[in-house]
Amino acid sequence: MWRSLVFGSVLLVAAASAQAAVQSKPINYKVGDLECHGVLFWDDAIEGARPGVLVVHEWWGLDTYAKHRAEMLSKLGYVAFAADMYGEGKSTTHPMDAKEMAGNVRKNVDEWRKRGMAALDVLKSQPQCDKSKLAAIGYCFGGSTCQLLAFSGADLKAIASFHGGLVQPTPEQAKASKAELLICNGADDKFISEASIKSFKESLDKSGTKYEFVNYPGAVHSFTVPEADSHGIDGMKYNKEADEKSWDSMKKLFKEKLGK
Repeated sequence: MWRSLVFGSVLLVAAASAQAAVQSKPINYKVGDLECHGVLFWDDAIEGARPGVLVVHEWWGLDTYAKHRAEMLSKLGYVAFAADMYGEGKSTTHPMDAKEMAGNVRKNVDEWRKRGMAALDVLKSQPQCDKSKLAAIGYCFGGSTCQLLAFSGADLKAIASFHGGLVQPTPEQAKASKAELLICNGADDKFISEASIKSFKESLDKSGTKYEFVNYPGAVHSFTVPEADSHGIDGMKYNKEADEKSWDSMKKLFKEKLGK
């Protein structure tokens, strides 16, 4: 009898563990007339609200890579929302199409910021999200987007930009940042000039903005993306060491700022 009860309890625990896993669901939202298709990730084994992280894609659009990073964050105990910055969940593998889509967003900074803020609002509205503990991460175009959000004074505790283009803030914008910035850059990234790095750091230093700028030796653009080499673009290549070290730096920052 006793053995049967114990065995039955073990089975119930095992079944509950099997059922508790990372969940995801598509969330459609609008930015003006633009219909956007994002994806939310969370671990349903965690009870109650937890810190939220916005994930912003590369210039390719909301692809499997951005969603995978959001899933990784959910496994760390966050609720993560993979944003759609182009609308209708658009993505591409063609560099010229990606350049055009990213360029169309970048040329209207107000609209660019509005799309990022709308995605952040979606994250904040989720019952799994503790909206007092928010962060954002982004890759390439997405890294720039996260910087833009920080300089807009968004309610973010921290951001992590991975091989993102540098957004040059005005003194007022730099001072408006509530977030601590982690800028993860490839030391050999030919798309990010030394002049832009110098100007970026000077702006933040003058404003007293808290940040860490890390140059990873031997790393070039898209160093966190295992598929970067497949595009055949000179200057884009995966770097396992830089990928893992930058992710660890992000985890350390988020633990300090978000408490998890």
